[in-house]
Amino acid sequence: MNFAKVASLAPAGFIALSVLLGCQNADSPKFDRDTVRDYASALYNRQLYHQAVSQYEFYLDSYDQDDTEAANVNYTVAEIYFERLHDYENALTYYLKVKHFYPTTPLLDETNKRIVECLERLDRSTDAQQALEESALLEPKQAQKSRPGEVIAKIGKRRITTGDLNYEISQLPPFMKSQLTEKSQKVDFLKQFIATELLYDTAKRKGLEKDKSVVAGAFQAKKNLMVQKLLEEEIATEVNVDETDLETYYKAHQQRYSEKDEEGNVVSTKSFAEARPQVMQEVIREKQQEAYDRLVKRMMRAEAVEIYESKI
Repeated sequence: MNFAKVASLAPAGFIALSVLLGCQNADSPKFDRDTVRDYASALYNRQLYHQAVSQYEFYLDSYDQDDTEAANVNYTVAEIYFERLHDYENALTYYLKVKHFYPTTPLLDETNKRIVECLERLDRSTDAQQALEESALLEPKQAQKSRPGEVIAKIGKRRITTGDLNYEISQLPPFMKSQLTEKSQKVDFLKQFIATELLYDTAKRKGLEKDKSVVAGAFQAKKNLMVQKLLEEEIATEVNVDETDLETYYKAHQQRYSEKDEEGNVVSTKSFAEARPQVMQEVIREKQQEAYDRLVKRMMRAEAVEIYESKI
């Protein structure tokens, strides 16, 4: 039988229903909405920030949300980019999305503040000033939604969660993290973090971000960070250490790993196995210095640098 002919004789409602069911089967997400959002939050709390953003975006694209929920999720993505990844361009993109698509959200006041902060960190002071003036025309709203994790403190309307605390601890050097194992130590760290935030907010209210010494210091800090980042990228590929390097270094500097009595006589000497961690650090440091020297010499030759020592 001719299928086209049968279809033409079928009731219009039946055809529409068949098409609708077919689309639902093809396009409906495999997992329910709560599972996907909980998964995204779990990724966030495990500091898998890029993966969390991907899942939040999938959630926004695959499920219907009311304006309140959509604003909250977009704001969460913006906060990940801002606070965790320090990607201020992408953060600005999502804050602007919240501002323009969900203008009635209670997050609007915090969103406007973040837009200004993003622009400032992108060195777009003129745009930041304009955004600040625009936000001043708006009525302040309720504060931001909590980030994933249990709320453990508040600074006014701002909520600090276990996720926030764990993230701040994760950014510390290893020797400092190792000192924050007890609850009391974490509480002390949280108090110090809050104190820093309060002082920073007070400094901003006093306009100290425009202080000449602050501006100069911020520029110097930025320059140092850029140089450090460049060195990490340039030198990392040149520093290769194998076991032969370690053994050779140990034999050449064996006196460093010896204990002496008051008269300077060698009492004992660490074996290579015992001294290996220290040897590793010293060899890496030495190779990094050699790579640094080669890099600087190469750059000085390329830029035809001349130094007139006699005039100094």
